[in-house]
Formats: sequence, structure tokens, C-alpha cells
Amino acid sequence: MTSDEAAAPDLEAAGPLERGLAMLRIMAAAPEPMRPGDLARATGLARSAVDRVAATLVHLGHLRTEGRELALAPRLMELGNAYLDASGWSRALRPSLERLTRTLDESVSAIVLDGCDARIVGTAVPPGRMIPLGFRVGDLLPAERCAAGAVLATAWDPETYAAWRARRAADPLDTAFPAVPTRRTGPGPEQAEADFTSWVADTAANDWALDDQLVAPGLVALSVPVRTPDGRPVCAISVLAHTSRHSADQLREHALTAMNEAARDIAGALYDTSGTPAAAPSPASPAYTDAKPELGPSFLQALARGLAVLTALGRQPGGLTLSEAAGAAGLSYPSTRRNLLTLRELAYVEQHGRRFLPAPRVLELGYARLSTLTLADIAQPHLADLVGQVRESASLAVLDGAEVRYVARVATEQITSARITPGTRLPAYATSMGRVLLADLPGAERQERLRAMDPQALTSYTLTSRAALAAAIDGADRAGFALVEQELEAGLRSLAVPVRDRSGRAVAALNIALHAGPEPPEHSRDSMLPALRTCAAGIEADLAAAFPHGSVTTP
Repeated sequence: MTSDEAAAPDLEAAGPLERGLAMLRIMAAAPEPMRPGDLARATGLARSAVDRVAATLVHLGHLRTEGRELALAPRLMELGNAYLDASGWSRALRPSLERLTRTLDESVSAIVLDGCDARIVGTAVPPGRMIPLGFRVGDLLPAERCAAGAVLATAWDPETYAAWRARRAADPLDTAFPAVPTRRTGPGPEQAEADFTSWVADTAANDWALDDQLVAPGLVALSVPVRTPDGRPVCAISVLAHTSRHSADQLREHALTAMNEAARDIAGALYDTSGTPAAAPSPASPAYTDAKPELGPSFLQALARGLAVLTALGRQPGGLTLSEAAGAAGLSYPSTRRNLLTLRELAYVEQHGRRFLPAPRVLELGYARLSTLTLADIAQPHLADLVGQVRESASLAVLDGAEVRYVARVATEQITSARITPGTRLPAYATSMGRVLLADLPGAERQERLRAMDPQALTSYTLTSRAALAAAIDGADRAGFALVEQELEAGLRSLAVPVRDRSGRAVAALNIALHAGPEPPEHSRDSMLPALRTCAAGIEADLAAAFPHGSVTTP
């Protein structure tokens, strides 16, 4: 019997928030999307209860439907982002990790204590590496199998050691850690504790820990602590290398000095002289909105309110007081208090004095898997929904020099459908997507791109004059869309809008391509532009969750 199955009977008596979090945990651990019936069996809940939880999570954007199955959706990452923002890691880690990976030419990670184990909260990989090593943000590692675990264990209290012994006894082969290879055999409990405590003692004496192929065969890792002003290790910085590049001792000689410098930089960015996480602006999280009038009994207000409270805690580094959390979530004081106490009991929220902030455990809710999504992955289901609505082909493209490069597409089964696939390149000047992307460039860069182009007459409609093209691009900039009529190919009409990241930069363009029939272009514009903009807004919301602080990843 699995741990989920063992806990399942309790879920029938649990509240909606606990049920919803349990379903998300199970789905995050599953290798594929799940059907509601599978979730009912995994949780022990009645099918009707699963359907209500699922409907609420789909409405909130945390799950999406794929036919008869349910899948994790990018906006579920808002929960993990709340932890990274409130803890300060999202702001403090990135510059130092990226600088360190460039210096060492190896993968680096930032790792914190989650219960009695080690949770990845930041990563950076060397640019251009064909097969970069490393783990994903959100991955959980056994403390005794990673150098970071030894670093963090130097500050363990007896309760943490007791929890670790219980976890080791229940899972001696590490089957509950999908990020690392399962052990074939494991040492006995007494030997395991003796080995680990000896390693931790050495780590405390050295102020670093070295992992020689413990986490996985062929991999070595070096970790150093990031300390609070009072000297407590709050995080471990770890460098991972393959044994074909460095032995364990060589890695220490190569990396230790630079790692200690990075750890000091991170501590300086994270704390001020009082030891309190430094304040920094954070994107506002959406307040709770009641969908009960729209969805009726299928909408679980208690679940939606609890997740709204959890997300709201990421509003500022250091977390929020109860009153601040109520205001940020748009809920009453008593409702917010109930949800905070429930989340604290479930170990998804920590309390420090009067302030509450999300705990590292929040990252177990699908963050590792969702963090690998690319722009194309995120856009594809939205394109499919758009095509189902307008019955015309839809595509997403990025600007690549003087061309647009298609990264995602859903085509209709029509005789007039264009034969375009991801990777196809077309001249930016003659496409609607190219024009909205050129329109987003700063004026000087836009003019430079235009001067570098050599517009050719692809059809009798193609604009080839740079002045005419500049005017068309300016028009797209003002209108927020571009309509191109048979300039790329006779009989082809295209309407495009930009897709923007959290900063407002157009990272891609979304278009609908259709046959230029007898109706005027304005008819297509008026009938399809609203659906196109709605689709772009959905992609943008997912991008904001998946890439809240970094560059959007394109295939």
C-alpha cells in the first residue's frame, strides 16, 4: 500500500483545501495526466468529490483538461513562485548562480532544508552545454545522499534527526525521491546514521561538503553554506560535475573559492544588517474571486480561498501578517486565519513571529515538472482551443533576425490549410506575426532591422517599399495587431497579435491564417480579433507563472 493510499480514508473527512492539495500532490508525482476515476482510486475520495475539486482547480487555472484527462497547468507554478518570492530566493539567487556557472563552467544549484531533506530552489547551467547536468527547481533529494544535505544538517535539531530516522526506516531505498536513482540496497539504520553523522561532523569542521557519487553514479558535487547573519546555514550552494571532467578533489580545488564568494554575495543580497529579508517589489498576486454564481455547486469556495491565501503570501519578501494576508487575498480576517492555520498544519506555510510565508514544501506541487516547459509547450493547448473556436489554423512564432520562426502550430483539416510546421522560417516583412514583433522593437532597432532587409515582391500585394513597410509596422504598433492580405502568398490572409512576458516585452506573436475569400479583410479582423486576443492573454498568464523572473525559453 502506498503512502497516498494509506492516507486516503482521512481525505473523506478532510476539508476541501486539504483534498485539493492531496490531489495536486498525487498528480505531480504521476508520470502522465490522470483521469478523474484514477484520482478517485488514488485518493479514496468519492468520484463526485474529485469532480468538484477538479472543476475548481481547472477554473483557477491550476489544472487543465486534455480530453478525458486532467493535467497540471503552468499557473499552478504561482504557488511555488509565492514561496520563492516570499523567501527572497527569486531575487537573491539568480545573479550569483548565473555568474558562478559561467566562472566554473559547471551546473550549480541552491538547496534548502525541507523537513529533513533537501529541496532545490534555484539552478543555473552552463550556456551551450549539449547535456547539462543538474536538477530542477522543486526536486527533493535525500539529505544523506547529497553534499547540500550534509551542509544543512550541521544545524539540525533532535526533532529533525528523529524525522530523518523515521523517513529512512520507512523508505530505505529512496523510492520516494524520483530525482535520484533508487538504491538497490541500503545500509542498516545504525550504519546509515553513523555514516551520515560522521559526514556532517566533517562538514562542520571544513565548512564544505563533498559528494563523491552518492547522489548518482558518475557525479560529484561540492556544497558550501549560505549563512544568516547569526551564522546559521539557511541554504547550500552546490556545484555538480561529471567524473569525466573532475574528480571529487579536483572539483574542490577548482570551485571552492568561487563558491564561497558566491555564497557571501547571496547572503548579502538576501539579508540586511538586522537579519531580516530585504524588502523588494514583487508582482501582485490575484485576489480571490468567487465563482460560485458561475459554476454553482462544482466550485469549492474553501479550496479557492485557501489557495488564494497561499499565493498572496508571496506579495513581499518575509511574508505577511495575518491582516496583510487578508487584504492581499481579498478575504475576511477569520477566513484568512482558518486557511493559514490549515496550511501551517499541512506544512505548506511557516510562521515566523507575526508573519506567515509559504514553506519549501509548496514546490512539491508540480513545480519541478512545470519548470521545464518551453514557450511552445505552454502555447500548444491554447492554440488548440483557439482553433476549435474559430475553425482556422493558428500559429506562434518568434522573431529571428529578419525572419519569423514558427515554434508552435495547430492546423485545421481544410483543403486550404498552409503546410507549415514548427521550425519553418518566413520573411518578417511579409507576415502579420513579423510586423507585430517588429513593432515591439525600440525605434532605433526597428529601423536597423528594416535597413537590413531586402523586401521582395512575393505576390502582387507585397509591400516592398521600406517607407510603406515602416508605416505598416507603425500601424501595427498603434493598433496592437497586424492584418496582412495576400502579401506572403496569393489567397492567404493572416491576423496576428503580440504575446508578451511579465515585463510587457513581445516574446512571440500569435496568428490566425485563413483563406482570403470574398468577404473583406475587415470582416475577418472584426470576427476573429477578440478570440485571438483572448488566446494571447491566456498564454501570457501562463508565461507570467512559468517565467516570473527570467527569459522565456523557446525551443
